[in-house]
Amino acid sequence: MWIPTEHEKYGVVIASFRGTVPYGLSLEIGDTVQILEKCDGWYRGFALKNPNVKGIFPSSYVHLKNACVKNKGQFEMVIPTEDSVITEMTSTLRDWGTMWKQLYVRNEGDLFHRLWHIMNEILDLRRQVLVGHLTHDRMKDVKRHITARLDWGNEQLGLDLVPRKEYAMVDPEDISITELYRLMEHRHRKKDTPVQASNHHLFVQMKSLMCSNLGEELEVIFSLFDSKENRPISERFFLRLNRNGLPKAPDKPERHCSLFVDLGSSELRRDIYITVHIIRIGRMGAGEKKNACSVQYRRPFGCAVLSIADLLTGETKDDLILKVYMCNTESEWYQIHENIIKKLNARYNLTGSNAGEMRNDLYITIERGEFEKGGKSVARNVEVTMFIVENSGQILKDFISFGSGEPPASEYHSFVLYHNNSPRWSELLKLPIPVDKFRGAHIRFEFRHCSTKEKGEKKLFGFSFVPLMQEDGRTLPDGTHELIVHKCEENTNLQDTTRYLKLPFSKGILLGNNHQAIKATKESFWITSFLCSTKLTQNGDMLDLLKWRTHPDKITGCLSKIKEIDGSEIVKFLQDTLDTLFGILDENSQKYGSKVFDSLVHIINLLQDSKFHHFKPVMDTYIESHFAGALAYRDLIKVLKWYVDRITEAERQEHIQEVLKAQEYIFKYIVQSRRLFSLATGGQNEEEFRCCIQELLMSVRFFLSQESKGSGALSQSQAVFLSSFPAVYSELLKLFDIREVANLVQDTLGSLPTIVHVDDSLQAVKLQCIGKTVESQLYTNPDSRYILLPVVLHHLHMHLQEQKDLIMCARILSNVFCLIKKNSSEKSVLEEIDVIVASLLDILLRTILEITSRPQPSGSAMRLQFQDVTGEFVACLLSLLRQMTDRHYQQLLDSFNTKEELRDFLLQIFTVFRILIRPEMFPKDWTVMRLVANNVIITTVLYLSDALRKNFLNENFDYKIWDSYFYLAVIFINQLCLQLEMFTPSKKKKVLEKYGDMRVTMGCEIFSMWQNLGEHKLHFIPALIGPFLEVTLIPQPDLRNVMIPIFHDMMDWEQRRSGNFKQVEAKLIDKLDSLMSEGKGDETYRELFNSILLKKIERETWRESGVSLIATVTRLMERLLDYRDCMKMGEVDGKKIGCTVSLLNFYKTELNKEEMYIRYIHKLYDLHLKAQNFTEAAYTLLLYDELLEWSDRPLREFLTYPMQTEWQRKEHLHLAIIQNFDRGKCWENGIILCRKIAEQYESYYDYRNLSKMRMMEASLYDKIMDQQRLEPEFFRVGFYGKKFPFFLRNKEFVCRGHDYERLEAFQQRMLNEFPQAIAMQHANQPDETIFQAEAQYLQIYAVTPIPESQEVLQREGVPDNIKSFYKVNHIWKFRYDRPFHKGTKDKENEFKSLWVERTSLYLVQSLPGISRWFEVEKREVVEMSPLENAIEVLENKNQQLKTLISQCQTRQMQNINPLTMCLNGVIDAAVNGGVSRYQEAFFVKEYILSHPEDGEKIARLRELMLEQAQILEFGLAVHEKFVPQDMRPLHKKLVDQFFVMKSSLGIQEFSACIQASPVHFPNGSPRVCRNSAPASMSPDGTRVIPRRSPLSYPAVNRYSSSSLSSQASAEVSNITGQSESSDEVFNMQPSPSTSSLSSTHSASPNVTSSAPSSARASPLLSDKHKHSRENSCLSPRERPCSAIYPTPVEPSQRLLFNHIGEGALPRSDPNLSAPEKAVNPTPSSWSLDSGKEAKNMSDSGKIISPPVPPRPTQTASPARHTTSVSPSPAGRSPLKQGSVQSFTPSPVEYHSPGLTSNSPVLSGSYSSGISSLSRCSTSETSGFENQVNEQSAPGPGPGPSYGGPDEPGRKESKTPPPYSVYERTLRRPVPLPHSLSIPVAAEPPALPPKPLAARPGHLENGTRRTEPGPRPRPLPRKVSQL
Repeated sequence: MWIPTEHEKYGVVIASFRGTVPYGLSLEIGDTVQILEKCDGWYRGFALKNPNVKGIFPSSYVHLKNACVKNKGQFEMVIPTEDSVITEMTSTLRDWGTMWKQLYVRNEGDLFHRLWHIMNEILDLRRQVLVGHLTHDRMKDVKRHITARLDWGNEQLGLDLVPRKEYAMVDPEDISITELYRLMEHRHRKKDTPVQASNHHLFVQMKSLMCSNLGEELEVIFSLFDSKENRPISERFFLRLNRNGLPKAPDKPERHCSLFVDLGSSELRRDIYITVHIIRIGRMGAGEKKNACSVQYRRPFGCAVLSIADLLTGETKDDLILKVYMCNTESEWYQIHENIIKKLNARYNLTGSNAGEMRNDLYITIERGEFEKGGKSVARNVEVTMFIVENSGQILKDFISFGSGEPPASEYHSFVLYHNNSPRWSELLKLPIPVDKFRGAHIRFEFRHCSTKEKGEKKLFGFSFVPLMQEDGRTLPDGTHELIVHKCEENTNLQDTTRYLKLPFSKGILLGNNHQAIKATKESFWITSFLCSTKLTQNGDMLDLLKWRTHPDKITGCLSKIKEIDGSEIVKFLQDTLDTLFGILDENSQKYGSKVFDSLVHIINLLQDSKFHHFKPVMDTYIESHFAGALAYRDLIKVLKWYVDRITEAERQEHIQEVLKAQEYIFKYIVQSRRLFSLATGGQNEEEFRCCIQELLMSVRFFLSQESKGSGALSQSQAVFLSSFPAVYSELLKLFDIREVANLVQDTLGSLPTIVHVDDSLQAVKLQCIGKTVESQLYTNPDSRYILLPVVLHHLHMHLQEQKDLIMCARILSNVFCLIKKNSSEKSVLEEIDVIVASLLDILLRTILEITSRPQPSGSAMRLQFQDVTGEFVACLLSLLRQMTDRHYQQLLDSFNTKEELRDFLLQIFTVFRILIRPEMFPKDWTVMRLVANNVIITTVLYLSDALRKNFLNENFDYKIWDSYFYLAVIFINQLCLQLEMFTPSKKKKVLEKYGDMRVTMGCEIFSMWQNLGEHKLHFIPALIGPFLEVTLIPQPDLRNVMIPIFHDMMDWEQRRSGNFKQVEAKLIDKLDSLMSEGKGDETYRELFNSILLKKIERETWRESGVSLIATVTRLMERLLDYRDCMKMGEVDGKKIGCTVSLLNFYKTELNKEEMYIRYIHKLYDLHLKAQNFTEAAYTLLLYDELLEWSDRPLREFLTYPMQTEWQRKEHLHLAIIQNFDRGKCWENGIILCRKIAEQYESYYDYRNLSKMRMMEASLYDKIMDQQRLEPEFFRVGFYGKKFPFFLRNKEFVCRGHDYERLEAFQQRMLNEFPQAIAMQHANQPDETIFQAEAQYLQIYAVTPIPESQEVLQREGVPDNIKSFYKVNHIWKFRYDRPFHKGTKDKENEFKSLWVERTSLYLVQSLPGISRWFEVEKREVVEMSPLENAIEVLENKNQQLKTLISQCQTRQMQNINPLTMCLNGVIDAAVNGGVSRYQEAFFVKEYILSHPEDGEKIARLRELMLEQAQILEFGLAVHEKFVPQDMRPLHKKLVDQFFVMKSSLGIQEFSACIQASPVHFPNGSPRVCRNSAPASMSPDGTRVIPRRSPLSYPAVNRYSSSSLSSQASAEVSNITGQSESSDEVFNMQPSPSTSSLSSTHSASPNVTSSAPSSARASPLLSDKHKHSRENSCLSPRERPCSAIYPTPVEPSQRLLFNHIGEGALPRSDPNLSAPEKAVNPTPSSWSLDSGKEAKNMSDSGKIISPPVPPRPTQTASPARHTTSVSPSPAGRSPLKQGSVQSFTPSPVEYHSPGLTSNSPVLSGSYSSGISSLSRCSTSETSGFENQVNEQSAPGPGPGPSYGGPDEPGRKESKTPPPYSVYERTLRRPVPLPHSLSIPVAAEPPALPPKPLAARPGHLENGTRRTEPGPRPRPLPRKVSQL
């Protein structure tokens, strides 16, 4: 049975549990669990990381931990009873763990590794704490380390700052907010400002000395030297080295190092050096023989120096190597270190001082000596020996210290300088002699000459001495002393000191009582002494004072002189001096009272000096333990009162101020004296003492209440008193009751003058006094606090009102609130809060408003201070509000007399709350503080909203206050620190447990308040729509459910007011855009918004319009969400652009939001520029340009545009668009805009700019002719599946590829953009399952563009550079062919069953446009029969041949190889069975009988075959003329093969055929030709063609089959013929080759085979090893360039056979009308040297007018005649790839006049390529054409104008893009931008005319250029001032 657990409440999982049992809870090792019940070794509970899932788990898997339970029962909370630092560590490490892994993912390796080390350290420290074996101090240390690391990690990871008290986390509920603020600020400061160490220590360790000539022992002496003042500033570190240069005592390593302590910061910033002097111990001369002398001397060796500043700047921790300089000139040894420093050019310039500490040391520096030769010829080698000698003559042992490294010695030997009578040693020695030995002791110096002879004797020749203390008790004064050198004999015994002590010892003033005459002596010895003692004095006055009892008559003088004695002497003898003073006072208080008081004041103030500050504890100890003046208090009070009473009259206040400054210690003496008196007498005279104190304070109050007049000296005295007065409280408390003291203090502080114009300095001091009072022990007691509070608040209120000393006020207030804990509900506290609210709430709010509205000061220090004061006031306000209860709020609201006062208060507090919510109010990691603040704010708002409802509704409605309320509520909910979704789970859980979700609470409050408004809601519509929308976008379901219904309410009220809710709609749409682009909102919100509002409006009368609004907003959200998701991607891709286009169109078409539309135009423009889509960028900017006119209307500043006129902005746009068209190589479009803007300049006579524009236009023409343009590939992309963004889902698009981009690259790019997508492997239309799939499918294949107009493409003489533009620009239609077999496939001849499925795609807008891809609007699929296929193939091949022959003839070719290859391909293939396969398939009786309807087509095919033969013969003739010598054999072979071919076709007499059927070539003279029969169309759509001359149709190669191809024809593959019935345009498409026809097969990439369906049309199948029939037709083809010249046709239904002639140019007469041009031929000639003639053949066709130059066109004629045009392919030769230009084919629309055709499309298909492609390459081929005018009526008639019956309808319905530069013929007329508008609908848009073609003044059929002048203006929608 399951029993609820009592103690087993909390545990840690120690082994992972899978939870496989029923109701099992799966747990991972390390999880913490809360246990609810237990049963037979099992627990039931939940893991804390997921409290919603409960289950059972074995008890053995859990380690139990002690925990305490809060709110027992259903909602109990379990808190582990472990050290809070451990708890924090555990939770922090868990949070870090997940973030740490993210660091690795984000590639932040450095932080990743550092954090890893820190985490390991923390875990290690955690173990130490958990083990629990640490001492108290060590535990403290470990916790300090842990918290430091936790804080570092939190800061690095951007987590919250944790407030701590003594290393433990603080619960903000347990302390006041002001204290919380201080803790946070303290931690924040600590984080920001590292504390500078004021004192430093220098550790020196000697490792070794390396030198070439060691071998003697050495002494090394380290000291610190100040090169600025040229003096040592430290003791010495002395070390002896052995002969190897290593320390002599290796067993005592402590001697090898030393610490130079207490270097102040100033010492590190100056020229302080470590100096190292090295003395060798050995022979006198370094080079002497080893056995020359047995005596050891100390001799100079070398010196090294190191700058301390260098030590600090160096980062290395390696050992330092100092360079030792040898001593060359011994006489300069004393200053060798200075010389080295000078040579080093010291870079530092610093000063310093000794560290002062309590000790008793005498420092002696042996400076120098002056000695005589002593009868020698050379100077002496002098050694000095020093002893310290007692009075008795005993030598003091072990008091000479050489330095820190060696123990003290009893004697000292100087080093010896060789032959030097003026030696300088400068050796510093320390003599730590005890005080008791000082008196009577002296130092004796003995001088010896050291011989260098073999005996090595040291002969004594003189001595000096100096006593340490003078007879009057003063010590040897500091300074340099010149001592007398007394001569003596070598064997003189100096042990009897009496013999010489009476002699004079110094040449200076220190002769003492020794008046013996000094013999004139030249020999002297100099020493410098410095005493560092706390016991011995060198001052006589000090000695006199201490010995006052011996000279009572001198007391007055001594007391007077005390101020002249050096302070350091006084503090040395502080206790003795104080005893002296109180002794004198006891002796005669009447006589000396005042003097003693003054002396006492002097000493007390001496200790205030920072120099002697550390002597204060000495005085405190004296008062506590040694002071014995039990009667002193009376005199002290009396004298003090006397001074206070004199203050107001006194002229000079300096002395009185000294007295007031000392009052703290005076009171200490008074109180201690009184306590001693009470102890001695049992508390006598208590009342008298109280009276004295009361009277004293009465005097003080009187003096404080005086106003300063004149000099302000009085106010200075008041300030001095106030600054030291709070220190007296604690003294008074020792004798009085706390309430008494509180009253005394309150009266004293209350007596201060309250007038405002008091001296500022006094005001500040007054506040400091209040501040110290609040911090004092007196204030912490609740009893005394209640007495003091009114006076404290009174002064604070005054200062805050004046906005003075705010920093101090803030500190005092903080302290006031720190004492009031959160849950203190004691009566006293509630009363205090009453007082504070009444006094301070209002002024506090005003202060916060005032300081936050000030401009922030510059300078980081000032700004920090400013921020602190704001933060402290805010913390005070929050503390106060948190303490207020219902009663306080009620009292507060009742205290307002009028509604105006209440209104002002509410507005004020709402404004302050808005300020508190600002993100910059607290540093960003202060989440704890922000949450506390928000909790207080929401509590207060809930109290105040009641007042709002009661007082400001109905007739008292006040818009401003309600608006302020709603605005506050909205920004409250939107705060970043309340967005719990962004928190870690543990942090979110903590916040919810402590505060709940404050957003929901506030949301409910908003809803409730909104419902209370009633009809006043109308005041807030539409103003509050934006703010409320922002609130609903927060991803909190409860909040959304509460807030979304408000929109229904708004719609309802708006409907009541104005009958619609346009305002609501407009505002919603505007705000949605800006909010969603900021990242707010999600798919869930869209669904929720839709469902809640639809449900709400079900029963409304205005339901329909409501549904419409909701649908619009929902659709906008879909697009905005897509847009936002796309914009998150890194680089610009098609998705971003497509999404922006979708949104832009939505704003324009559905929402009619012009400003948003324009904004997105510019966003799209920026995207295009970033992606370098310059053409698309130009088209995009054109959208904005169209909205503007050439007017002078002023436009406001908008986006990046300045304020300017509409004309200026349009001009700016034009220039930007032209620049982009130029960069995108779309120069033709740029030219149109150049002209447009030039017209404007011309109309304003701005010739300067006009000239520039014309030059720009000219440069664009040059670029067209000179620069190469690549023709892009086009790809059809289908996006299928529900996972695609809304704007792509289940739609198909055609995309314009990048330069050089082929299908594989494009496909890869798309898969990169959509990494989740699956590429479909076939080209068939997907079914419904794919559409509805929860996935992404991409279907991609290449398509061929079909240009709309053929006129430019077919016009003769137009260079390819120009034609290439028209092949791939303004394309609406694309085609894609898929070959397949119908019925049984004939293995012998596959042409019999080879059909082609031709798919035409129509786009919503032409490419290129504002995007690289546009959606497919319509698709049409038709099938072409095998016969039609064959006709198209032959037409295309014939056309290609003509083009190549023409190019060769006119010498357009650099190389004849393409023609050779083409001839070879056709002739060789024909010989090997190419064309004969067609004969076998279609000319057999069987086929003709079974397909009677194909008679015309069969005849047509036969004609084409014969025509091909004729062209080949002519081609061979041209070839013969130009063929190079080395190719002659090939030519001969071709001629031979051609005759074989002719015979296979059954052509015997070719000349007859030529006569009968002339071929029409573009160049040449007119020849006679016979009539062609009229074409007619059969009802079923197949073309019926009467028998014609064999070569009357142009043809282009289609097949790589044996009839057309051999290995040699490799390069001439992939040629497309176009013939168009109705509006169908037949583009070049591949067609399969047949195995029976072709010796080798090389698959064309654009072929879709008739293979099994599994392999058919797959975009991803490799075609490398497959038969061409099995290949996918999805890849792009190489496009050749083609030069095509349209030739007008005679009306006589004849084509003139042109004579072949070199140099003949194509001609076009611009003066002919369109109908004339349609019927009159252009004379041309075509002749060969052989004189053979070719005949004229006829052909029929028509074109749709493209954007062409403004010259006569054929648009007016119903029957238009143009030539079937098709470019030849570019080969894929690896050898000569560079010579091949890739171009798009141009479409031709065939047309039979007089008949409407709806025939299925006839299609040829590409040759699959020829095997040996590497041998040669095809150069550019140009069009080779015929034009035939069939019998037709020239006038308008029932004949078709542009295509099949469905075509005009299609074109009518299609909306042309507003950004298309060209207006397509017969499209629905829309206003074009002026820049590109076409004057008359029938005229194609103007293009740059040919240089020779003059712009005609008039054109036939109403097609005329409008003159400059009033133009028909388009009527674009105006942009409101944008």
